[in-house]
Amino acid sequence: MLLPLIIIENPRSWNLELPGVNVVGAREYLTNPHFHGLRQAKVFNLCRTYRHQTLGYYVSLLAGARGHRPLPSVATIQDLRQAPLLRILSEEFDDLVQRALRDLRSEAFELSIYFGHNTAKRYDRIAKALFNQFPAPLLRAAFVRQDERWELQSVRPIASGEIPPHHREFVAEMAQRYFERPITVEDTSQRYRYDLAILFDPQELYKPSTRLAIERFSKAARTLGIAPSIIDKDDYGRIAEYDALFIRMTTAVNHFTYRFSRRAAAEGLVVIDDPESILKCGNKVFLAELFARNKIPCPKTLVVHRDSVDEVEREIGFPCVVKQPDSAFSRGVAKATEPQELRRQLSAVLETSELAIVQEYISSPFDWRIGVLGGKALYSCKYHMAKGDWRIMTTSPTGRTRYGKVESVPLAEAPEGAIQVGVRAASLIGDGLYGVDIKQIGKRFLVMEVNDNPTIEDGLEDAELKEGLYLAVMQHFLEALEERGRRQDR
Repeated sequence: MLLPLIIIENPRSWNLELPGVNVVGAREYLTNPHFHGLRQAKVFNLCRTYRHQTLGYYVSLLAGARGHRPLPSVATIQDLRQAPLLRILSEEFDDLVQRALRDLRSEAFELSIYFGHNTAKRYDRIAKALFNQFPAPLLRAAFVRQDERWELQSVRPIASGEIPPHHREFVAEMAQRYFERPITVEDTSQRYRYDLAILFDPQELYKPSTRLAIERFSKAARTLGIAPSIIDKDDYGRIAEYDALFIRMTTAVNHFTYRFSRRAAAEGLVVIDDPESILKCGNKVFLAELFARNKIPCPKTLVVHRDSVDEVEREIGFPCVVKQPDSAFSRGVAKATEPQELRRQLSAVLETSELAIVQEYISSPFDWRIGVLGGKALYSCKYHMAKGDWRIMTTSPTGRTRYGKVESVPLAEAPEGAIQVGVRAASLIGDGLYGVDIKQIGKRFLVMEVNDNPTIEDGLEDAELKEGLYLAVMQHFLEALEERGRRQDR
């Protein structure tokens, strides 16, 4: 674990008891060659102001340039200066704010936020929400009552000198807690070069990896000198502490996983799944356009809106498959065998989306899944259809979910045509980790979709490569982190 550096203008003014913490003057941090040459550090910037070109601004700016982990980052400093963001935030957390402040009788209220917490438990959820949006050690939020409703007026960083004396013990406790890792699988007897956050929820219904697979990813990371930590959605404000983020939850653009990915990318972390991959893979309308433009072989596909429903029978015919643009795990996917059924299914999709996807129905006992990492095929599987169904997963009216068999196939035995078209399709998305689903019709291979965040479960996708699969993913992270370091040293 890296020793935290607390940076303030005048170390002699520091008035909190925090054992094991280095308190450093801002000018010393900026000019002393020791800190310039320090390879890794956590920097907690507690300067009085972060205004442009002040000491506080340069501490976070140069910490980022040195590959240190500043809190707040320059990105957060810029966010704190943008009033439109505060208005958006106020709307997003409006219900939370109204509930928490409804019993106050005053017309204004200030909330002190110390490392994501407030001294009063009833305000802790607001404090956490604001800290996650604006990760800075010490914040103060101002609320005003307008027409019987509370509105967020401003959020600003505060200096350690602004902490009231009766809050100091609490602040010291929150700081000490913050300096400790959240949930970690790190072996503290070993020194690590990099820190990896793995976003994972063991309670997620359709999680892409089992707990045992996560343990194997963690073991592979440690083998390569990367310290893994398991994080959850409450750790959004801590992303800047890590070098890389590995999302092992089902992603979506309108989901917190996308916000994690964007924040991590903005902070300069190596990210899988990166925001662009989530955007591209998360919408089948985009994939249909991408495949058509780049001549990727795929089933006959039509993008449908309310005024073009009649074209489906002429262009696609029956049976056909109706898909929500953001469908996943066979959910939001239905088969239509006649016009009335088609209209009913399209009507359901078009209630929530301006566009829908309709594809020709292709019957097959299984789909090929080609796992692609960094532009190269990593593994191959056959995803068999669920018994009695035409999809790999089906849910009964009682809510019971059934899956088809997953059969791992050595890459050397997988059809070369499937591998080639899978790699080609994934390369249009990015150089991360993808799962490409492919139908085989005789000697033809048709791409169904490219998935970010592909399923990797113990005993299934890893059946052939075993530990080698997990090592390959972590090796990809390591190489990307080393390349990032070389760019920073130039």
